[in-house]
Amino acid sequence: RQRALLWAVLLAAWEAAWGQLRYSVPEEMPKGSFVGDVAKDLGLQLPDVSDGGIRIVSKGRTQYFALQEKAGHLVTARRIDREQLCERVQQCVLHCELVLEGEMKFYGIEVEIRDINDNAPSFREEKIELRMSETTIPGARFPLARAHDPDSGRNSLQSYELSGDEHFSLAVQAGPGGDQRPELVLAKALDREEAAFHELVLRASDGGDPALTATARIRVTVVDANDNAPVFSQSEYTVRVPEDVPVGATLVSLTASDADEGLNGHVKYSYQTVSVKASDLFQLDADTGEITLMHNLDFEEGNSYELEVQVRDGGDLSDVVKVVITVTDVNDNAPEISVRSALSEISEDAPTGTVVALLHVEDRDSGANGEVRCSLDGDVPFQLRTSQSSYYSVVTARELDREQVSEYNVTVWAADGGSPPLQSSAVLALRVLDVNDNAPVFAQERYSARLAENNLAGALVLTVLATDADWGQNARVRYRLSEGRVRGAPLSSYVSVQAETGALYALRSLDYEEVRELWLWVLAEDGGAPALSSNVSVRLLIVDENDNAPQV
Repeated sequence: RQRALLWAVLLAAWEAAWGQLRYSVPEEMPKGSFVGDVAKDLGLQLPDVSDGGIRIVSKGRTQYFALQEKAGHLVTARRIDREQLCERVQQCVLHCELVLEGEMKFYGIEVEIRDINDNAPSFREEKIELRMSETTIPGARFPLARAHDPDSGRNSLQSYELSGDEHFSLAVQAGPGGDQRPELVLAKALDREEAAFHELVLRASDGGDPALTATARIRVTVVDANDNAPVFSQSEYTVRVPEDVPVGATLVSLTASDADEGLNGHVKYSYQTVSVKASDLFQLDADTGEITLMHNLDFEEGNSYELEVQVRDGGDLSDVVKVVITVTDVNDNAPEISVRSALSEISEDAPTGTVVALLHVEDRDSGANGEVRCSLDGDVPFQLRTSQSSYYSVVTARELDREQVSEYNVTVWAADGGSPPLQSSAVLALRVLDVNDNAPVFAQERYSARLAENNLAGALVLTVLATDADWGQNARVRYRLSEGRVRGAPLSSYVSVQAETGALYALRSLDYEEVRELWLWVLAEDGGAPALSSNVSVRLLIVDENDNAPQV
């Protein structure tokens, strides 16, 4: 047991290195049962990973597994019935994926569902009525109804036993698929005058520990001679039907003939062996032998059905034929787009090739109907990259500019190869975040103003205006004067600029006879980090007034 556990750990580690984990769990385990330690097998640091988002995605519509995020354990999300999931499949494997949203990674996981002996064999009918002519020759064989056990391997049907009468023995034949077919063998000649009825018990056992069994009671009625058995017109019936064939349609008509006359030549049709699923889908008319459809077919749920039909005449002679119904695919499923992970915001300076979304595309149809092609709608700065296992990445194809386009609604289209093709779409909403890549721009290349001398201190001279194409704090503009000197005094003692509005004020009364013009520079700076700036020149002309009398 320790060696087996060591091999399992080594196998899980080897598989994890290649991005694929495999586990095994018996069926019928309660919800929350441990399947495997995915965090350990993948070498994940759980606290760091869980902050970015981690989840389990099952293929198909039913979620069979879940993730215990604190422990990193893969557990069952519901009770799993192997026979319901994998009818007629020897190895039952479920697939799911571990998606790390923050890292844009995924890992495939395969979980084998092991069979347990939770189903006993069962006969379709617990009482079997047979009629045999008293002239039947010893050694004659009569096919019996087979027991059905949905379990697999050793837990499936293994043996038959017959008890009750020395006139009969049991022979078991192997069918084409290795299945056991019981036959009742007449070991001793019948005499209706001695015994008109014979009571037998047929027991079916599986190979479980302990073994489960089922019994069917056989009543053989001895009748007068019927020397011709009915015979089917074909040794095997094969029919192909599309999955969209309407309910009530006749799929195949079986024909059997009997050379006898009267009651011995009148035949009835019945199922010899049929699965529960097939019996719900197909109805057999006992009088005409027509097989009609009772419910809609679905290629994705079942593409082939095998039936065994028995025809029996009034003297209880019979023949058995195999009917194979093959369902062909019709393009009735549109592609399904699942957004495994996506960004809602991206910086405008993100490099080309940045992944903004991870998509999974699947079409449940087969062949060309299941082949999917994906594309992006419109002229957008994004492109699709194909990944493995039907995954696509949406990446930036060129540099983004928030000042041109601040938001994108990227439509992803998926179309299959059917005729006509079916398609579906998904919309990714993405907001472009601003980067401080634009400096303030003044409304004029230069400014000038005229101010009469003897002005009042604090008089408004002019207002400069600069705008910034960025957003938010990056677009907030503040103004200030460049340092300078006038007649030995600081420029800031003559004029000032309001930081928020760009209004330029005279701080003192100016005298034309002292200062006839002022040259200054106003600097506009945004709120980015680092900040961007620009400047503009301002010329202030002082206008003379007649404020001086002539002097002799």
